[in-house]
Amino acid sequence: MLFRKDNSSHGHDPETPDGTLVAGPPEAETGSVLTVDCAAIVRNWKKLSNHAAPAECAAVVKADAYGCGLEPVTQALHAAGCQTFFVAHIAEARQLRDALADVTIYVANGIPAGEAHVFAEINAEPVIGNLAELAEWDAFRAGSKWEGGAALHFDTGMNRLGLDINEAAAIAERTKVQNHGISLVMSHFAASDEPGHPFNAHQVQALRDIRQLFPHIPASLANSSGIFLGASAHFDIVRPGIALYGGNPTPWTDNPMEPAVELKARIVQTRTIPDGATVGYNTTWTARRPTRVAIATTGYADGYPRPAGTSDTLTGGFAMVGGQRCPVIGRVSMDLLAIDVTDVPDQTNGKRRGDVVTLLGDGITIDDLAGWGRTISWDILTRLGKRCHRVWKN
Repeated sequence: MLFRKDNSSHGHDPETPDGTLVAGPPEAETGSVLTVDCAAIVRNWKKLSNHAAPAECAAVVKADAYGCGLEPVTQALHAAGCQTFFVAHIAEARQLRDALADVTIYVANGIPAGEAHVFAEINAEPVIGNLAELAEWDAFRAGSKWEGGAALHFDTGMNRLGLDINEAAAIAERTKVQNHGISLVMSHFAASDEPGHPFNAHQVQALRDIRQLFPHIPASLANSSGIFLGASAHFDIVRPGIALYGGNPTPWTDNPMEPAVELKARIVQTRTIPDGATVGYNTTWTARRPTRVAIATTGYADGYPRPAGTSDTLTGGFAMVGGQRCPVIGRVSMDLLAIDVTDVPDQTNGKRRGDVVTLLGDGITIDDLAGWGRTISWDILTRLGKRCHRVWKN
């Protein structure tokens, strides 16, 4: 990631004079600004950590910390006390190790064939999910004398990654020798966002049974929503992801987390259209009155969901313009979207070329945007910001 010193510099100094980090194209040269509040992410982590205590609270930072920026997010979390991080791929682990020298890094997708040696090079730990990986890891450790650890992921019903639970007893025999190299036993919830789902209790019990075979090794099951299922789900380490970044881990009630991401875009043109005129591709939205339309410089190429515009038959999303919620209308284009600003006073920000509107933040949450886009907040976050001017606040 190329950090910039200010909006015009092309240097590599990551901080502005006030300590704010910036990256991506200069603000004047791109269509939108994505701001990540690292202090809010830290506060969310602390809240989750307190809720799960005495279990350790790790942080899931795969996919560039859910699109929020791996280096600034992990450095802020580490400064707050987070010592354990989960990523998906070796490349992410390598990037994280370059940023932080003294943390534990687990690579959830395991060992690519023939790549066990990389874990020793960067001092990361694979999450092993099948016997072929385990055999490769054993052979590497024996041949190299590497004494680094690995996690064992047992499938308790997700039927995605993981060792068969029937293999647990045989694998547990290895823990009777010194330097066995197993540092964590874990599984993954399939329905923790539904607190009454009977499968949650099934998975908790399954991991409890497995843990008895590995009595001196930490265990982990809870993701963001799992943390709120109660102490029985916490085990020794919890692994929040989406909740760190402001997503609601308790969709059955109000969101206990702080918003951490804001997306703003510039207005490049406004126009008044008559009653009966249409907006956007395929004429999906029709004006029912003379309408003032503002065109903002963000679209689905920036991660704003294409289905989020209001049509004649479906209610879509909103943008904040001058403190008012204004409908996003018509189909979202690759680089542009349209906003009905008819009811915004003429001299208000958002009515003129060069004004700024808020697409995420100021009361619009990532869960709101996900709902309008008929997707999930994970999808929204990981798609945002690839060509935005990006700002990290501490």
